[in-house]
Amino acid sequence: MHERERHRIILSAVQEKSVVTIQDIAELTDASEATIRRDIAALHVQGKIRRVRGGAEAVHPPQLGNLAGRPFKVSESVNIDKKRAIARKAVDLCEPGDAVIINGGTTTFQMVHFLSAHRMQVMTNSFAIAEHLIKHSKNSVTLPGGAVYREQSLILSPFENDAIRNFYARRFFIGAQGVGPLGIMEADALIIQSEQKMMQQADELVVLVDSSKFRRRSSLILCPLERVTTIITDEGVSEEARQMVEAAGITLIIAPAVSASAAAGDRGDSASVA
Repeated sequence: MHERERHRIILSAVQEKSVVTIQDIAELTDASEATIRRDIAALHVQGKIRRVRGGAEAVHPPQLGNLAGRPFKVSESVNIDKKRAIARKAVDLCEPGDAVIINGGTTTFQMVHFLSAHRMQVMTNSFAIAEHLIKHSKNSVTLPGGAVYREQSLILSPFENDAIRNFYARRFFIGAQGVGPLGIMEADALIIQSEQKMMQQADELVVLVDSSKFRRRSSLILCPLERVTTIITDEGVSEEARQMVEAAGITLIIAPAVSASAAAGDRGDSASVA
């Protein structure tokens, strides 16, 4: 990853959490900790962040009221090839005329590239997914209504009486902050509230996560593993994670790695549509 891109990710990350560790940033950028230390030092000299022991902090802390979790633009480029392969497998589960719910997230967003030729009824709380499908597909799109959270590109409503209650779906596709023995984890209570409402309106719950999510934990549980029908992940999933998923009676789908040429072709297709 180019230095300029790493700097952009570091600046966005500290605006999200106020303080981030070197390890957090190294995971986001796939760079060494030594490289991240040099990046933090350079941004500190420029006055854009403050260097602290083990990480960096924001010069101007983020405003209160932001959702927990990485901004959409930060997460979008992380593990992009794995996310695209996972999204392709998710769309393979869909049939013409299906009604589906797609939750906002950078992995679920990749589904839009494979939904362009479909004609389905789609409800989503993702502003980015809705905008892309409206512009580049013949799918019917329904939004639940609510406030737009720009950083995460989500539309969330605190009210019970919204469009979600009147939409029935065969499958609900979601991403997650983490997957563990206690269930599917998220980082923000508002997101969990929205996902739990949508979950009630679908027969099947399909979770789209790259293999790194099996190593992450959060303080908030969205639902137990037993509520999940299918998990789609990449070839990096550990044997321990496989056994955990299978023991819970969940169908596990492994998305094979996409070759560089195939990934470039997918990106080219979506670019040509745009």
